[in-house]
Amino acid sequence: MTTPYLHLPPADRVRSPRTGWTRAHWEALADRLLDALVPYATPGFAQYRLPGRNSWSGVVLDGLEGYARTFLLAACRIAGSSGAEPELIERYATGLANGVDRASGEAWPELTDCSQQMVEAASIAIALHETRPWLWDKLDARVQERTVDWFSGFVGRRTWDNNWRLFQVVSEEFLASVGAPHSRQDIDDGLARIEDWYLGDGWYTDGDGRNFDYYNGWAMHLYPLLWSRIAGAQDDERTAAYRDRLRQFLETYPQFFGGDGAPVHQGRSLAYRFATVAPVWMGELAGCSPLAPGLTRRLTSGVARHFAERGVPDRRGLLPLGWYDTFLPATQPYSGPASPYWASKGFLGLLLPPEHPVWTEREEPLPVETGDQYIALPAPGWLLHGTRHDGIVRLVNHGSDHNPPDGPGEDDPHYAKFAYSTAAAPEAAPHAWVRNVDNHLAVTGPDGTASRRRRIHPLTCEGRTASSWHTTQPPGIEGEFRIVTTSLLYGPWELRVHHVDGAEDRDTPAPAGLREGGHAVAGSVRPAAEQGEHWALARTEDGLTSAVVGLHGWDTEACVARDVESNAFGPHSAVPCLRLAQHPGGATVHVSLIALSRDTVHPRALREAVDVHVAPDRTVTIRFPDGETHLVRPE
Repeated sequence: MTTPYLHLPPADRVRSPRTGWTRAHWEALADRLLDALVPYATPGFAQYRLPGRNSWSGVVLDGLEGYARTFLLAACRIAGSSGAEPELIERYATGLANGVDRASGEAWPELTDCSQQMVEAASIAIALHETRPWLWDKLDARVQERTVDWFSGFVGRRTWDNNWRLFQVVSEEFLASVGAPHSRQDIDDGLARIEDWYLGDGWYTDGDGRNFDYYNGWAMHLYPLLWSRIAGAQDDERTAAYRDRLRQFLETYPQFFGGDGAPVHQGRSLAYRFATVAPVWMGELAGCSPLAPGLTRRLTSGVARHFAERGVPDRRGLLPLGWYDTFLPATQPYSGPASPYWASKGFLGLLLPPEHPVWTEREEPLPVETGDQYIALPAPGWLLHGTRHDGIVRLVNHGSDHNPPDGPGEDDPHYAKFAYSTAAAPEAAPHAWVRNVDNHLAVTGPDGTASRRRRIHPLTCEGRTASSWHTTQPPGIEGEFRIVTTSLLYGPWELRVHHVDGAEDRDTPAPAGLREGGHAVAGSVRPAAEQGEHWALARTEDGLTSAVVGLHGWDTEACVARDVESNAFGPHSAVPCLRLAQHPGGATVHVSLIALSRDTVHPRALREAVDVHVAPDRTVTIRFPDGETHLVRPE
């Protein structure tokens, strides 16, 4: 099934038995996105002023963003057809000419330190490089000169010290490629800086700190190899390193995607959607992919089809600010109405010729379609586990908090949760984030205010186990609580063991409680809810069930917390919860079983099946139904 107003070619079930998608489907999707932009173009096509909430940069910069990010999509279409898209070439050449002409009335703002223009300039530079024979080389010399003059605003400028360093790298390398003045020092310094953020096994943090999310793939891996394409540096020593790192990253990256094509819903800028597959295409473009061509197409087409089946693009042919439809809590203040068009990075596969094996070989299954998957990723501090029978992938988070290394830690629903998945999203609306129920162990104050996780300190991540600690102090409570959490994976379940230490100088019971939330499930219909002794569950209309089972340290009574307009997956959401009305103070242990499944979940049976024993020294022994035993000691 596809969105009825998105007209696609017939499915090819021979070459693409799992998605039905071919290159023609990608071209049709790209054409629909590009055609839908025309009514929102300024007269000279230098800006696309799309409907929706403006960013903090203002309408002109949002309009530039509309040009730059969609030009990248147009470039994939133009280059992929060897220039057989004259209307697109003319439209974006006209827009460029007016954008760099200060007298046009549509001129783009000059590049200044740490300005949003830097982000958009990089997309324009890449698009100009990839379409050079059909667009740049045919421009009037005055337009070329004005374009160079605009890009020259990058030289010697300061960028934010994260993935933005790479915008300067590719833009100034474009200047170099057309014989224009540039700073080789800027380029070398930017490439040198990302070395400080490389942690091994294909993982970068986006700037200082523990900033792990999709930017690792669609920015930190992508731009260095795009730089290499512009520089013609395929034999460069740095390029060899970038290829090797991307190869390592891609070895496990397919395990982030569910059987229905959904990416794990974690991190910021999720409105970029299709861009999650950009590093997969870059692996093929750079000749370093460890993936079989049929797996590359299965993964990438699966993502595209997943969104197409759920109303993306919308009836207007536009990409709204959200995940499926508009959902502003999943965006950031810098997100304008054209921000989602960084999805253009997901179309880089069109730069590969039609006869390339990724377009001709038969699709191969995703890892989650071949069997249950478990993998530890020590660099970001994540466990991934996927279950074949329902196609769900779950990410257990003991390492990414999106905080700088110094100063007080903040938190964000897209980073601070214990778990994320391909089938569920965190409760992200401001009012829901105050409650902070799902996938969180909250210390609750006298007024019920929930504590925050904030800075995450990783401890272990290997096999099917990961652990971390954090400190917290809810309002109205004297002294900090230190919480050490260990996650164990078993089948489709996650077992969480929390060692909670109250303030050392507290002599009387704390006026505090504890609450453990499972995954939030959401949909267009209010989820069903059930609860019993030591368990609760919520179930969507299509059978997705989230359950929590208290195995030690919880009150008998459990509950289900409901909300509206708080979740990217639908307007009605629910979270099963465990509670401890009053924490006794001092050191305690709490053990929970967390389930997210499309199977029927039987909480009573789960509680009986898992044996938990807590020794006087707070060592926890967990015995699973098959006899597998784990010891979890307090750190």
